[in-house]
Amino acid sequence: MAIDLPQECRRTLLSRFIGPRIPRLWCPPITHYADDGTLDKARQAAHWAKMARYVGGFLVPGSTGDGWEMSEEEIDMLLDATLDVCTQLETRILIGVLRVEVPTMLAAIRRTLERLKTRTGQDDALAAMVQARVCGFTVCPPGGADLTQAQIRTGLEAVLDLGVPVALYQLPQITQNEMSPALVADLATRYPNFILFKDTSGVDRVPEADRGRSGIFLVRGAEGDYAQWLRESGGPYHGLLLSTANSFPAQLGEMIALLESAADPVQAAKSAGQFKAAQALSDKLTRVVKTVFDLVAVVPQGNTFANVNKAIDYWMAHGPTARNIAPPRLHAGVRLPRDIILHTRDILADAGWLPERGYL
Repeated sequence: MAIDLPQECRRTLLSRFIGPRIPRLWCPPITHYADDGTLDKARQAAHWAKMARYVGGFLVPGSTGDGWEMSEEEIDMLLDATLDVCTQLETRILIGVLRVEVPTMLAAIRRTLERLKTRTGQDDALAAMVQARVCGFTVCPPGGADLTQAQIRTGLEAVLDLGVPVALYQLPQITQNEMSPALVADLATRYPNFILFKDTSGVDRVPEADRGRSGIFLVRGAEGDYAQWLRESGGPYHGLLLSTANSFPAQLGEMIALLESAADPVQAAKSAGQFKAAQALSDKLTRVVKTVFDLVAVVPQGNTFANVNKAIDYWMAHGPTARNIAPPRLHAGVRLPRDIILHTRDILADAGWLPERGYL
């Protein structure tokens, strides 16, 4: 039997940078700011510690973490704090390079690799990544509605040619274009360092066409109907990379565990009940998340995904008696309106998900 060298190289790379089992739940964490607008490192660490019980990997900075709005200096400070927490929790991160110009992407990756080498004392970039618990860099296609697939390919090849592990991020809401299934399949065949594909488009063309054949780990970033998109339910995805893992890591982790149990042949007698429970939890999550999304839609500043999760995390952090604590600060320097915070409390209470005690 012939060995598929790209697949074998990819498996080796995944094992080195992520481990023997790729986490099924990932999160782009929200960024917490102090009153003066600086990074609230203690708050960030406490939030990560809560999530890390269920979330196996983090994307920093992601769209939910204000990655599109941050300056290079802000990203450097966030990454320094993140890498410290990452080491303490023995978790792993994908570094988000959220830019739409290829030269800017390349410069950011090279600069970050030099910072990692300095931080770890390693001369080799890949060794520095492993020691720092960085499992790859996440990039979107170059931006532009008029770009052809050939032009998108050329841009992504320039990133993949760096030789570091790369996750590709389908985000047409920002890039105004999409990678086609044929383009992704071609890159997967030629680049073993292409390890993960995140799709937040909501139309899922690439994963539906791929369904795991490429060997790329497929994660869904769009919110809602969570259970039906995972492989146990007949969906195309291996896992989820969700903004709402900031707020509901335990619920999402439980849903995945129920699906895994239902698909286990040893648990065949219980499978129908497990599938039903997973779907019910997925439906409830979808309803609650949509309700808060509708609530924050009126806020003109910031990323909607960040605003939703900051509203929910306020109560998860401080508990049900937190009315006198200032609402969370956004990257733009304003705070979420207090009426939105209070309405979010009611939504969580109605769902039975308002904690008795906050994690802070």
